[in-house]
This record gives sequence, C-alpha cells and structure tokens, in this order.
Amino acid sequence: MIKSLYIANKSRGTQQALPEIRLIAGRGIIGDRNFDKSRWPGQNITFVETEEIARYNTAYRQVIAEHATRRNVITEGVRLNELMGREFRIGGVRFRGVELCEPCAFLGELLANDGTTQKDVIKAWIGHGGLRANVLSDGTMKVGMHFEFD
Repeated sequence: MIKSLYIANKSRGTQQALPEIRLIAGRGIIGDRNFDKSRWPGQNITFVETEEIARYNTAYRQVIAEHATRRNVITEGVRLNELMGREFRIGGVRFRGVELCEPCAFLGELLANDGTTQKDVIKAWIGHGGLRANVLSDGTMKVGMHFEFD
C-alpha cells in the first residue's frame, strides 16, 4: 500500500507531502526535482518501506521522519527488493523496478547526529534503502492505493 507521497521541487530541497502525484512515462513525477532527468536508471521515482524506516529507528535509537529518507513513495506491506527487474502497477500506472536505492553521502549527512555517524547511516541503509523505478505509463498515484502484480 502507498502510505505517503513526497516530492521536492529542487535538489536538496524540502520534501513536500502530497495526497497524490501525477506521473509521465519515462519522465517521472510532475513537479519533482528529478522530473525529466535520466542520469541514472530509475531516476523517475523512488520507493522505501515504512518497515525499513522503523527498523532503522529501532536499531539506531532514532526518530527519523518518513520524508527524511528523501524517497518519493513510502510503502507499507510490500517487499521492495523483490521488485527488482519486475513490472508492477499502482492504480493504472505501470512501473519497472530497475535498481536498489542505495544510500548516498547526502542521506548520511542528513541523518547523522551525535549518536550516529554518517558512515553508520550509510551502512545501515545498504540493502534497505528502497527501490528506484522507471515509470512506464502516464497516470496518477494516490495515498492508500495498492500494488498490483502480474
């Protein structure tokens, strides 16, 4: 299920929660910082599991908010790593999981604090940072929608 949706209109900009987003095939989320960019696979949209955010918070005694992960879509009840190389749908929009969304130095910098170093943050999110996907069809995605698989 889609728990939350976020965009940032510029690189390193503030994440804004939205009840729905509009997607364009091959271009991504209208209004997002990565719209119409293709420097790397799956730059169209990123997903992360709320369960992984909770795991991180418990393991590192943190209280990071969903938007702190810098991902566009927060999911619940879906194992995202299993969607690598697979097509899936949310509402009428089709996606292809193309790459694990591994942590970057910027995420490490954002989440580091007195109790957790930048290196610790990056290590904690490796293999748990979510999924990058390509948008394969135009459409709208809303909070509360469910994943559909063939």
